[in-house]
Amino acid sequence: MTSQNPVFIPGPTNMPEAVRLACHVPTMDHRSPAFAEILHPCLDGVRTVLKSETAEIFIFPSTGTGGWEAAITNTLSPGDRVLVGRNGMFSHRWIDMCRRHGLDVQVIEVPWGHGLPADAYEAALREGDVKAVLATHNETATGVVSDIAAIRRATDAAGSDALLLVDGVSSIGSMDFRMDEWGVDVAVTGSQKGFMLPAGLAIVGFSEKAMAATRAAKLPRTFFDVGDMAKGYAGGAYPYTPPVGLMNGLRVSLDMLLSEGLENVFARHHRMAEGVRRAVDAWGLDLCAASPEVQSDSVSAIRTPEGFDATEIVTVAARDYDMAFGVGLGEVAGKVFRIGHLGMLTDAMMLSGLATAEMVMADLGLDVTLGSGVAAAQAFYRHGGKQQKAAA
Repeated sequence: MTSQNPVFIPGPTNMPEAVRLACHVPTMDHRSPAFAEILHPCLDGVRTVLKSETAEIFIFPSTGTGGWEAAITNTLSPGDRVLVGRNGMFSHRWIDMCRRHGLDVQVIEVPWGHGLPADAYEAALREGDVKAVLATHNETATGVVSDIAAIRRATDAAGSDALLLVDGVSSIGSMDFRMDEWGVDVAVTGSQKGFMLPAGLAIVGFSEKAMAATRAAKLPRTFFDVGDMAKGYAGGAYPYTPPVGLMNGLRVSLDMLLSEGLENVFARHHRMAEGVRRAVDAWGLDLCAASPEVQSDSVSAIRTPEGFDATEIVTVAARDYDMAFGVGLGEVAGKVFRIGHLGMLTDAMMLSGLATAEMVMADLGLDVTLGSGVAAAQAFYRHGGKQQKAAA
């Protein structure tokens, strides 16, 4: 009886049983009023999670990558200049997508482990006409969060009217995201992380400014056309066959998140993350995140000693202990392993992951004392974590 549950990868995340069961629905006429009763609560719930009053929400049968494509194809035209910071694997992939779509991509190179520099965005924006600024809120490969509000302030300070497109795939639903307050024009996420569902839904929010841009945008789109989607939504349906089961699961997931209270959800993720950070410190290891202010509350990328292949930790954990951690990607492949602490997690679940990581590192000969990281996390969860719960 082996199983990789709970998993400690940064997505897909552990599924609550209620959400899993909600995905298993009988066949439904997706053009009937019954489907509209699933669709509209999903749209309203996502808007609430994004902390937006006016965003148009679109939910495609896809993943976060499809959400990226929807963001650029609906708002931009061939040859448009976009400005984007590269500080990890997922920002790199968005850059690659923009180039494949014939956009003029100006890249701000940022050391992996650092947040996106608002001052560099401002300087670049002062130099030329930029149609859109792209930013990754939470870089999943390095466990680094960036200040999106600061990038909007930099855009405004440069006198630019560029759209702000934000990848929130590994942050939205787990960490505070303020679409209206931060001036985000398109927010992109997916179902398999903070929303605790299987992969299969690309979830995007468009501001009024972004919706206006769709009327002039000339990049080709069909499947991801938000105009077609909006027309379908008006009648309580999709322009094509929707993933009814996943949508019903999203409806239940949103009910759970909003019943817990968004601020409580964010506090819980911070508590999980802080316990992991205490454990990493006790092990004598470092995070990939270069400073505390950029440490992610949804995933920690943990550096291993020079010359050690961090991927071995992931391999041995899966082989010997039936537990899943994340490998390093891109420039940090083999240099870090990742612990995801988002979605459906409790203190006790997190401790099991930390205990397993310790056993694996000891098995592989790293100088890690069994129980050291677990004890450090326990001390926080018992004291600092309890105070955090009480405040919430």
